[in-house]
Amino acid sequence: MKAAVYRSTGPATEALRVEEIDRPEPGPGEVLVRVHASGINPTDYKARSGAVPRPIDGFQIPHHDGAGVIEAVGPGVDPGRVGERVWVWLAAAGRRWGTAAEWTVVPERQATLLPDGVSFELGASLGVPAMTAHYCLFADGPVNSQTILVAGGAGAVGHFTIELAKRAGARVVTTVSNAEKAALAEKAGAELVVNYRSPDVVQQIKASASSVDRVIEVALGANFALDLAVVRPRATIVTYAAEAANPELPVRACMSANLILRFVLLYGVPADALDQAAHDITAALAAGDLTGLPVHKFALDDIVAAHEAAERGVAGKVIVIP
Repeated sequence: MKAAVYRSTGPATEALRVEEIDRPEPGPGEVLVRVHASGINPTDYKARSGAVPRPIDGFQIPHHDGAGVIEAVGPGVDPGRVGERVWVWLAAAGRRWGTAAEWTVVPERQATLLPDGVSFELGASLGVPAMTAHYCLFADGPVNSQTILVAGGAGAVGHFTIELAKRAGARVVTTVSNAEKAALAEKAGAELVVNYRSPDVVQQIKASASSVDRVIEVALGANFALDLAVVRPRATIVTYAAEAANPELPVRACMSANLILRFVLLYGVPADALDQAAHDITAALAAGDLTGLPVHKFALDDIVAAHEAAERGVAGKVIVIP
């Protein structure tokens, strides 16, 4: 099969190659998926660059997320799953078989039914961002009737956080950096969208919501003063991304607010929480409550350009078509 691979980390132009390699076969409890779309996330290009190095087992096919059709199953898997349209998550977590290839092999629980009518491109956009959004949003209990502040509402995690929060009955406020991103966040369903560069951002949020119950944060250090200014006592701030420099936190102010800080890395989320996220995301898809960001498509042969586009931070989702 044709696959994108890297054998050592570094810039995309130096590390990534498209090669013909042997197609994997599903082992016990695994399924073979013909990949129709593969999604790129920051964790994928950070691993490839060496910024967050992980062991390489001879070679690594990048990308955790994808969507396609099950073509074969291993021992212990219901043969009736052959032919299922699925979305795939954490394919490359501790494994060499990422989704940037014509086929991938994953444990069967990581190939989740893709509802009829949902595109492969949307299916490949889920995985890391939607499951991160789900855990960040619900790890501290239901959000019905709460006000949620989503930092970076036009990013992939922010986008799905807005939609999942709206589905769960929350009111959503979000911050963005420009008008293009504001339009994306409004389309996702946020009631208030604020440019975080505005000098009166705190006043705008407080005028719309007297206090915020929960913050889903992408840049804790940069945004913590804003978060602290708008949250209620005993609120929760959940952060899922690391900045270049570690933040300094005003401990006394956090104590005075009886604030709860939660740090999330998807690889360490309990298996039952991941399974619940996959179940709930699929239900939301079936109900039409999840949508995709604008898609930038690249052929597998253009994997270097795809990674470079993702690293530049293009608005929307970078998808590779094997």
